[in-house]
Amino acid sequence: MPVKPILPDVLLLPALSAMIALMPLPAAAFLHASKTDTGSGRELYVEHCAACHGVDLEGQPDWRSSDASGLYPAPPHDETGHTWHHDDAMLIDYITRGGQAVLDDMDVTFTSGMPGFGSMLEQSEIEAILDYIKSTWPEHIREQQAQRSNAAAAD
Repeated sequence: MPVKPILPDVLLLPALSAMIALMPLPAAAFLHASKTDTGSGRELYVEHCAACHGVDLEGQPDWRSSDASGLYPAPPHDETGHTWHHDDAMLIDYITRGGQAVLDDMDVTFTSGMPGFGSMLEQSEIEAILDYIKSTWPEHIREQQAQRSNAAAAD
């Protein structure tokens, strides 16, 4: 006798999305939460970024070393990575157009596997993802990154 699913197929995807959204945040998010609502940013991060950068923003192993083709693994987005070394405008551009487009414009000889999400995500969604990522950083790192963003905006 076939087993009847608990949920009809039409309800399965929303139920799965809800379960993913309820997964625990990295511990740092509880200790260093931002004032903005990061719930939607976390959901968008899990949907679009976690497959490469990790559910807990941990990145891929050996992210500082390229593979045989010169491609670098996805870096972490927590405080151990370098995301916070960049200003907001650069991060938004990187997410929107993809890493290689940005690096090529900067004449940086580095192979990025980061795809562009500008055709999939609205500006507000990209900003929500960044708000979520930043909400997991310790206060001193958030302050340093904000200073970089303010300095870049003033240029």
